[in-house]
Amino acid sequence: MTQRAKIGTGDDTTAAPEPPVVHRVDGLTSAEVAERVARGEVNDVPVRSSRSTADIVRGNVFTRFNAIIGVLWVVMLCVAPIQDSLFGFVIIANTGIGIVQELRAKKTLDGLAVIGEARPTVRRDGAAVEVSTSGIVLGDLIELGPGDKVVVDGEVAEADSLEIDESLLTGEADPVVKKPGDRMMSGSFVVAGGGAFTATKVGREAYAAQLAEEASRFTLVHSELRSGISTILKYVTWMMIPTALGLVISQLVVKDDDFKDAVARTVGGIVPMIPEGLVLLTSVAFAIGVIRLGRKQCLVQELPAIEGLARVDVVCLDKTGTLTEGGMDVTELRPLGGADEAYVRKVLGSLGESDPRPNGSLQAVIDAYPAGEGWRCTQALPFSSARKYSGAAFSEGNGENSSWLLGAPDVLLPAGDPALAEIDRLNEQGLRVLLLARTTRELDSADVAHGARATALVVLEQRLRPDAADTLAYFADQNVAAKVISGDNAVAVGAVAGKLGLAGAENTVDARRLPTDRDEMATALDAHTVFGRVAPRQKRDMVGALQSRGHTVAMTGDGVNDVLALKDADIGVSMGSGSEATRAVAQIVLLNNSFATLPSVVAEGRRVIGNITRVATLFLTKTVYSVLLAVLVVCSQVEYPFLPRHLTLLSTLTIGVPAFFLALAPNKERAKPHFVKRVMRYAIPAGIVAAAATFATYLLARHHYSGPGALDAETSAATLTLFLVSMWVLAIIARPYTWWRILLVASMGGAFLLVLVVPWLQDFFALKLVGTTMPWTAVVIAAAGAVVLEFAWRWVDRRFPA
Repeated sequence: MTQRAKIGTGDDTTAAPEPPVVHRVDGLTSAEVAERVARGEVNDVPVRSSRSTADIVRGNVFTRFNAIIGVLWVVMLCVAPIQDSLFGFVIIANTGIGIVQELRAKKTLDGLAVIGEARPTVRRDGAAVEVSTSGIVLGDLIELGPGDKVVVDGEVAEADSLEIDESLLTGEADPVVKKPGDRMMSGSFVVAGGGAFTATKVGREAYAAQLAEEASRFTLVHSELRSGISTILKYVTWMMIPTALGLVISQLVVKDDDFKDAVARTVGGIVPMIPEGLVLLTSVAFAIGVIRLGRKQCLVQELPAIEGLARVDVVCLDKTGTLTEGGMDVTELRPLGGADEAYVRKVLGSLGESDPRPNGSLQAVIDAYPAGEGWRCTQALPFSSARKYSGAAFSEGNGENSSWLLGAPDVLLPAGDPALAEIDRLNEQGLRVLLLARTTRELDSADVAHGARATALVVLEQRLRPDAADTLAYFADQNVAAKVISGDNAVAVGAVAGKLGLAGAENTVDARRLPTDRDEMATALDAHTVFGRVAPRQKRDMVGALQSRGHTVAMTGDGVNDVLALKDADIGVSMGSGSEATRAVAQIVLLNNSFATLPSVVAEGRRVIGNITRVATLFLTKTVYSVLLAVLVVCSQVEYPFLPRHLTLLSTLTIGVPAFFLALAPNKERAKPHFVKRVMRYAIPAGIVAAAATFATYLLARHHYSGPGALDAETSAATLTLFLVSMWVLAIIARPYTWWRILLVASMGGAFLLVLVVPWLQDFFALKLVGTTMPWTAVVIAAAGAVVLEFAWRWVDRRFPA
């Protein structure tokens, strides 16, 4: 502990002994809090849910390709008409759109983060009050209960069977029992019991402050989509440099009599090599996804989680709080062995009163039975997910003392006990059953349950979530396997899952009989759907076993027993009403506590991935044909056929505008891996066909036209071919057709036709078809290119299936 504290403060020398902590049972006074705030002794760690405004602007403006295009833009403004500099204004517009959309996403995220922010309970002026995490000051007395996260470093002041999980700091999953005077480390959380601790280090001095800040920050990295785009851009850069240099030299040699025109055509060859809008569209698509999910009260704490959940093929569900609502109702009390029902009710009421932080089951007992008058709790054993029971010892007020346990019947009773058969029948109806047992052993004894005498059964009815059945059906329809992993009785869990229509619910597995070997466990997990009596550490092992078989695993949960599994899963999903520790480690928090929101997240991720894959093909087709055209021009020692204005027009009509609409369109296609391979297998043949068809038209036009204005006529013919082939690429990408996709493609064709027929647009874009022979030749070559494209893409699908 001492060593970790030194690491947290960056101190690598022997620390001076800290002054003893003075524990105040009533906490600080308002005046003391004000003094500490004035001295700056506050928990001022800047925890953000999103990038700052400055980071957003910087990230969108200062990019590698913006720098390249910016230099080329300045050059063109100096040597060519304004229409050859249009590409610079397009970049400004694109960057502005990116900034606006990400700022909108930031606003949404920040608002949701406030809703979902943890509010620790501190004791001030003798009263318990909730404050924001940033409102804690040095010396505050902070109360703790099961599931609460330790938000600052401190020292235990009060402990009632307090057990702390420090696995997020140390990697050790075993809970640590804390007693008064023990050190508390920020980043750990309570698994059982309760207590209070005094804050000794706040703000950046706290051990886990930096980790907490990073864990809750909105990020754009570590996703297959974005890393794939980065890989593509890296190769594009390396391709672009030698090609651009060759083009510069060749054009200056070929056009030695007109330096400005040579520069303009050189820039016209370089600019389209850059897929500048691809990164922008990816960011915009993700940002809009965040905004859409935010409207459904879904907080995406890490942006790639949208993409990650779309790739999930196994979702592990905790029954309580996910398939069922948090609340339960006591439907029946069955005394056993001739026990007096009135006495049993007093015991249950006193057990409920003994726990200041009851779980859902005990809360139902509290609601049903009042505390026994004159009974005093002398010792308490809080509920633990590992134990599966809680307990308390009482002085009954008449000189009698008794000790009781309340928990899972199959844990408290030996195998073969006659009561278990009746319990199984109740479990088969989907009812939850607790056993009240009297013990003669000390509650802190390791074998406290041994020899306990069964006294009564408490039958609870769980409230099924009305939307759970539809959500499970959605996952089944999308070929996502649902695994119910619960700490409850396996038969009861199976009955609940069966009521919701989950296939395979009838074949339940008691996790205590699962093999410990990872490979054997993975086989059992693949073969079955419902698992009960799963220990917290087992949940983590089960997630690892599924991942070892190549599955992408999502884990949902709301209890402290789910934290380890949520942390290790590919995607962790927490309910907003879940424990603070659960929300802290999850990538997605469902603030409305609705399991039915998950399909929206999956759909949003699939929309982003599927659409970006489509539009990336458009952008990279342009890069491929631009590089190839430059290489052909250099090898042939001819003038580059296009000015920047021509390619700005083509890029806008065949890529820019259509890509924006296609990137935001609905898309339910299941996400597939190997993004780079999937994009390049289409972009390379499409780029080759476009470059070959365009250069063939250009060479034929050079032989056909002569005299003044020949180059403009040659350029116009080549532009027509390139536009038509690019439009066919767009038409393929837009499949399957809907009315708006057909309208989109037709509108882009109509816009180009408008340029060809309106005189002032002809002049502005330097496009005028001369004669009829070459224009029709250009159309025929483009048509041949379209046919080759269709065959090439079909061949690619067969030869390189994704």
